[in-house]
Amino acid sequence: MEEYRSRLKDENMDALFDAVLNLRSQEDCYRFFEDLCTIPELKSLSQRWHVARELDKGVTYQDISSMTKASSATISRVNRCLAYGTGGYAMMLERIGKEE
Repeated sequence: MEEYRSRLKDENMDALFDAVLNLRSQEDCYRFFEDLCTIPELKSLSQRWHVARELDKGVTYQDISSMTKASSATISRVNRCLAYGTGGYAMMLERIGKEE
């Protein structure tokens, strides 16, 4: 696989991701992300991840919208990322799928 180079890469992003990589538990994640993000930001991230998991299962847009309350724009954006993005969603879906 080709090495990924982010357009967002800079010293501050590296520091943020280094901090994330040092989280050791779900409780650590709650503590860090609740301080770092607003509640709506976290809910939005959580919703997108839920949408990605449902799209990966082949669930329809309409059913995903009913289930998650996500807009069709959000569902479409996540679907575009799954199809044409950097592969981040697919990587995590695969890793988590292996754990289940």
